[in-house]
Parts: sequence; C-alpha cells; structure tokens
Amino acid sequence: MNKTELVNAIAAGANLTKVSAKAALEAGLAAIADALAKGDKIALIGFGTFAVADKKARVGVKPSTGEKIEIPAKKVVKFKAGAELADKVK
Repeated sequence: MNKTELVNAIAAGANLTKVSAKAALEAGLAAIADALAKGDKIALIGFGTFAVADKKARVGVKPSTGEKIEIPAKKVVKFKAGAELADKVK
C-alpha cells in the first residue's frame, strides 16, 4: 500500500474527502516525526510504539574491497508492534 492508497482507505473509513484525509494523514505523520526528533516516544495502544534508539559506532567491512571502514554512531527509529496488531497480522 502506498500513500495514495492509504489516503483513499482513510477517506472511505472515516467518511472524509480525499483532501481532508490527506491533510489529516500528513498532520499525523508530521506530529510523529516532530515528537521523535525531540526524542519522545509515541505509544499508540493496540497498534505499537515508536521510539528513538542510539546505535554505537562500529567497524564494518566494505564488501567490494574487504576494506575495514568506520561506521559512525547514529540515532534510529524503532517500532514495536502492539499485541492487537501482532495478532491481526498472524
């Protein structure tokens, strides 16, 4: 499913216009991104939890040459599915 299909599904499910559904989706995604950028955790009961985690710097190997390279530390977004979502996917 791509963004257009998701907007169409939201519009149909919430009885909204596609324009309103797209605006709501974009506002929701922006709010999630802003919260994660601040380091907050987002818990959507029944769906899942988004959180920011730190990955340590490490040494990797460049596959084409076998050369060792330094991979810098960075922050990554993690998602853990909630019980209801996990059960629905089974």
